[in-house]
Amino acid sequence: MPKIIGKSLHEHRQMTRHKLFTALSTLMQERGFDTITLADIAAAAGVGRTAVYNHFPDKEALLLGFITHETEQYAHTLERALEGVDDPVEQLRTYIRQQAQLARVFHLAPGPDLRTVLSRPTLQRLREHAEIVESILRRILRSGIAAGEFPEQDIDPTVQLVNACLSGRLIPEEPAARERAIRAAEAFVLRAVGAQFVAA
Repeated sequence: MPKIIGKSLHEHRQMTRHKLFTALSTLMQERGFDTITLADIAAAAGVGRTAVYNHFPDKEALLLGFITHETEQYAHTLERALEGVDDPVEQLRTYIRQQAQLARVFHLAPGPDLRTVLSRPTLQRLREHAEIVESILRRILRSGIAAGEFPEQDIDPTVQLVNACLSGRLIPEEPAARERAIRAAEAFVLRAVGAQFVAA
């Protein structure tokens, strides 16, 4: 019987999943998802290959589990950052800054775009998880329109355009260049949604 890590079977499962997610994240920074095997992930996580199958039936399911976990964690972080921010323009600034700080490995991974290597059902599930974050932006935009801070607009395409702008950016690591890039993103998005942009 495999050795149990943690104080209970539940904790063991959670810790093993965390190790698998960390291994996948690390590997995806080095090479494309299409070249990574479950054996690679198991070896990087320090678990037996059969342990992977106890949690995920295949590589796509593991990726989906990882992205689901990351999205839920990010949504909680974003909601905490928005607590106590009442002004819709400042809420949007907060959203932009949080997005800029987010290191989503599945956007930055080398190799082919994930959309070209994943099955249609997995892509659909990923789209559903993206809705978690999109719903927060949608709420901010509706609040801004209701408050007269943003003009009336078709919210769904606006959400897609804002997130495409933010997720496509490679924010520099050097602090001054990073701040400059984030401020540029703020100014661009605020202008795009029709906010009266005031430099912070």
